[in-house]
Amino acid sequence: MPKFLHTADWQMGRTYSRFDTENGSALVEARYETIERLAALAAEQQCDAVLVAGDVFDAQTVSDRTIRRVFNATRGFTGPWVMLPGNHDAALAESVWTRAKRLNAIPENIHIALEPGVISLPEQGIAVLAAPLTQRHTYGDLTQPFDDMQTAPGLLRIGLGHGSVQGVLPDEIDASNPIAPNRADIAKLDYLALGDWHGVKEINPRTWYSGTHEPERFRNNDAGYVLIVDIAQPGAMPEVTQRETARYQWHQWREHLSVPSDLDKLLNRITQLPEASVLDLKLNGTLTLAGDRKLTDVLSVAEARYRSVTFDRTGLQLEPTEDDISALHADGYLGEVVQELRERQQPTHADSDAGVARDALAILAGLLTPNDTEVAK
Repeated sequence: MPKFLHTADWQMGRTYSRFDTENGSALVEARYETIERLAALAAEQQCDAVLVAGDVFDAQTVSDRTIRRVFNATRGFTGPWVMLPGNHDAALAESVWTRAKRLNAIPENIHIALEPGVISLPEQGIAVLAAPLTQRHTYGDLTQPFDDMQTAPGLLRIGLGHGSVQGVLPDEIDASNPIAPNRADIAKLDYLALGDWHGVKEINPRTWYSGTHEPERFRNNDAGYVLIVDIAQPGAMPEVTQRETARYQWHQWREHLSVPSDLDKLLNRITQLPEASVLDLKLNGTLTLAGDRKLTDVLSVAEARYRSVTFDRTGLQLEPTEDDISALHADGYLGEVVQELRERQQPTHADSDAGVARDALAILAGLLTPNDTEVAK
């Protein structure tokens, strides 16, 4: 029973400019670690081959060091690998692949599909029909030649492509590199391994996107997995198993707060995240001063605990309760300032700058609220 691992969209060499240097570097390193993890998984599962369906590299201009590190990371699986150029690392006349060859960086067990055709792996019982991109964008279906490609009897016919299955993915994805949704049937493929969509997605029982091995953006599309594919014999239906490889989980939350229970639920969710989390939080609504202090404390702890925490509180409006005001002991002039800042958060205020007013009110509340040490004295 031939078995192989299907992965894609590594995009090695990408950077994370939206993050600070420390976090960006950690996210880059995670992508190498995850290649090592999937190589070890392929060995553990006794896979016959690993198929990488395009975009191994993020750009043609990645450094020589990146090229060498990528191939070094594959050493945990000594069986055959087949790597397909995608739109980010297309098989141009001069490309990242030709540079890798000049560097002598490509191990003997790794096959690079620089031209359309069949890569036969008879010992593994697999014939890989490859459709590499030779330019970044095409407007014809590069998998169409699969229909006429001949393979040896007894070998699985496994297609390897990179592009957009038409009529299935979002419209904005369908602009280039089209792939017919029924290609596996027309070309009599046992399985069509695809890349370009960065999450796991089943098109039909014989056609799958594996997604990227390590999430790199805030999108809830099942990124961070590889697929283990078992096919008993030519013509048999594939058994596809999704296996997690991700080092980090990415979460993007957009929350509206209106009552205290909303805040309590949010804080509980934050504290329950695994440490290997990347969190992007944007809040709007209203918050009491006591609630604002609780939120600040939890976010402070989260910033130290998780890989990265970014948050936007500009949509929050502070609405002190009577208890809040009483706790501040803001009488006389200070009471008038608190009231003025409350009013300036309203969008109807003539000179409204809600963000500045909210921040000023939070700072003033922090200054007026006695801390535990002062109370003890």
